Amino acid sequence: MVTVPPPDRIDRSRPEFRDFVELYERASLLELGRLADDTRWRLHPENVVTYIIDRNVNYTNVCVADCKFCAFYRRPKHPEGYLLSYEEIGRKIDELKAIGGVQILMQGGHNPYVPFEWYLDLLRYIKRHHPIHIHGFSPSEVDFFAGRFGMTIEEVIKELVAAGLDSIPGGGGEILVQDIRDQVARKKAGADRWLEVMEIAHRLGLKTSVTMMYGLGESLADRIEHLFRVKAVQQRTKGFTAFICWPLQPENSELAHIPKTDAVTYLRAQAIARIVLDNVPNIQASWVTMGMKVGQVALRFGANDFGSLMMEENVVSAAGTTHRTTLAEMQRLIADAGYTPKQRKQDYTVLEDAA
Repeated sequence: MVTVPPPDRIDRSRPEFRDFVELYERASLLELGRLADDTRWRLHPENVVTYIIDRNVNYTNVCVADCKFCAFYRRPKHPEGYLLSYEEIGRKIDELKAIGGVQILMQGGHNPYVPFEWYLDLLRYIKRHHPIHIHGFSPSEVDFFAGRFGMTIEEVIKELVAAGLDSIPGGGGEILVQDIRDQVARKKAGADRWLEVMEIAHRLGLKTSVTMMYGLGESLADRIEHLFRVKAVQQRTKGFTAFICWPLQPENSELAHIPKTDAVTYLRAQAIARIVLDNVPNIQASWVTMGMKVGQVALRFGANDFGSLMMEENVVSAAGTTHRTTLAEMQRLIADAGYTPKQRKQDYTVLEDAA
């Protein structure tokens, strides 16, 4: 049986914590960028920026979590609710593989009408008929499965892996401070539970990414606590491959009254993450939410990865943000920023025979 230590309690009075909060609050944008860039070059001395060709497959939008920031979900019985068939998902995979895709990122809502065997059969179907790396089921979904089907987190993950799951995405992290989660996502896995799922996954041999969605009304100290909690798990497991942050996309959600944050706020958030998370190997630029030019600038603020070509994306676009690119443009933007573009796999292994 996999056991994990009690949840990390971050002491905000510790000098190290206070120092990072002060740096975040007081340092200029360029100073934060320089420190983040220094960390990036120490971890990645090669002049390379990686990217991946994958596709988001949102298998259902039916959800009972009722997150205030989400414009994508539909309540059960809503006429716009859907559940994709195995065949539809298979067609999406074939379209992705036709353009050189190496992974699907599969996430969906907390749909109470789908039996656990449906997910297992889906994974088996994909591996049998459309084999590809499956990066799927965020910690919040895993927690939902455990509660819905009367299983432990370990049992859920083992069953998913046996059926074909290869890695777990970092979706649903938002801000890993419970007071903030209680305000915007009260029904979803709490901060401790989210991290517990990740640590169990790591101890069972899975690699995962980790995220932060900011702009929910949290303080800068809350963001630093989020990063400290991620760093503590990484010190024990070394299971996080990459960190990605992005701002709240409030349009069409219950938080539509909250103004979007700007590019400077994004670059500062990414930079402080790179500085704090010196044990997480990769930082991914979020051009999907910020646009291509800001994504390009982010490469000088700690990012060493340009993320996904994003053949399909549904959640952010539901909030009205629809940045798109082509492979040629992505490669050009990386090259114009002074780096060599290299295609990668989910584990950040470079595909040597690809540009």
